[in-house]
Amino acid sequence: MWLITRSGGEAFEGYAAKASGASKGLVLVIHDWDGLTDYEVKRSEMLASMGYDVFAVDLYGKGNRPVETGAKKAETGKLYKNRERMRSLILGGLNEARKSGTQPTVVMGYCFGGAATLELARSGKADNIAGFSTFHGGLKTPEGQSYSGVTAPIFVAHGGADAAIPMSDVAQLSVELEASKTPYEIQVYSGAPHAFTVIGSKRYQQVADEQSWDAFSDFLKDTLGK
Repeated sequence: MWLITRSGGEAFEGYAAKASGASKGLVLVIHDWDGLTDYEVKRSEMLASMGYDVFAVDLYGKGNRPVETGAKKAETGKLYKNRERMRSLILGGLNEARKSGTQPTVVMGYCFGGAATLELARSGKADNIAGFSTFHGGLKTPEGQSYSGVTAPIFVAHGGADAAIPMSDVAQLSVELEASKTPYEIQVYSGAPHAFTVIGSKRYQQVADEQSWDAFSDFLKDTLGK
């Protein structure tokens, strides 16, 4: 179900999917760099069929779904340059998702959405978060930020052949998470390129997609306790 929300006079269009049966908890989905599309809707429905309430948050604004690479970079660039706005929009989506009651929540995202998920984790501004998960997302920590105080576990699914996000970024993230004593799990899938979970794309790798989804499913069971 599509939901229109408003923030500062701007309209945003998120997507909500109700759990089949009694809810096991809430999953907040943050979209890729092309905005909230059928891809996030599909993943939301998959999660709902597993028994989770899901809200896919829109960070770009209603109708803003860039197609060209330059336009996608422009939209993500706006939020990378204004991280307070990024955090505010994610929290706004979380508040919308929790209107029917606060639930333990796992926040997850793909590519840009994965980087945004880690941005929220480092901010420490979200309450009752059971875990964070990123699929082939940006892993670098901006200057002045850290994982200090982050106690919710983090799950990272990464492609070993990701040319956009090198393994050195994975190694550095693990160093930072060890230093902050943040629980984490990093799964690396050999031969998987950037965006390996995007069904229908040239980069899609079915084995890595299915393995990472199974690992994420276990992460949800562990963090939400059901």
